[in-house]
Amino acid sequence: MKEAINRYLAKHGFGQFSPKAVLFDMDGVIYDSMGNHAVSWHDSMEDYGLEMPYEAAYQYEGMRGVETIKTLARQQWNEVLSDEKAQEMYAHKSAAFAERVKTHPAPVMPGIKELMQQIKADGLKICVVTGSGQHTLLDKLLSDFKGLLQEDLIVTAFDVTHGKPHPEPYQTGMRKCGVQPWETIVVENAPLGVRAAVAAQCFTIAVNTGPLPDESLVQEGADLIFPKMTALSNEWSSFRLLHPRL
Repeated sequence: MKEAINRYLAKHGFGQFSPKAVLFDMDGVIYDSMGNHAVSWHDSMEDYGLEMPYEAAYQYEGMRGVETIKTLARQQWNEVLSDEKAQEMYAHKSAAFAERVKTHPAPVMPGIKELMQQIKADGLKICVVTGSGQHTLLDKLLSDFKGLLQEDLIVTAFDVTHGKPHPEPYQTGMRKCGVQPWETIVVENAPLGVRAAVAAQCFTIAVNTGPLPDESLVQEGADLIFPKMTALSNEWSSFRLLHPRL
């Protein structure tokens, strides 16, 4: 871990690494929800004649829904969709997702609460940075993580102009937390999310909870990779040992 931090500092030219905030992606990091997203993306886009393979949900994960749809339309139809049409299609996907979770509720990712409890005990801020704009999910966050998360430290699709892989979502999260990149740890599971966090110059931990190979996260610049959230939770004490002020 020390080697990873040293490489991070050298890559960005920073003189120190002093964590004060941890920014978490939501789907696939906080909730084991990507399976539901994959099914609802596939089924809802099929209704419009767009192909969205299940694995593609992981490849596009983190991008704002309307941007994902516009990207698919450009690739498959050679067409530039209007904002209104893309929003209509995303609303259809959101409705499909809402129906699916009624019968397939997404569980909290094992290890995430324990990790957040350690982070909070160490005095660091916790922020959620998601490309989602679905109010039901955001309300569930505050309910499931009462005492660990607060509404003013959640970044959603409504807070940014550019979604992931643009750095704006994580830059917005840092601004809400009042921290600089070298004071920030990002926890991501998706290639586009890792790309966004690296572009924002944050120390980026990838937790590979999906079907994509580790290499897809390495190529985007992840500083560390863990196979599951419980492994990261168990390793959190290493940050404390490296930074006694935590």
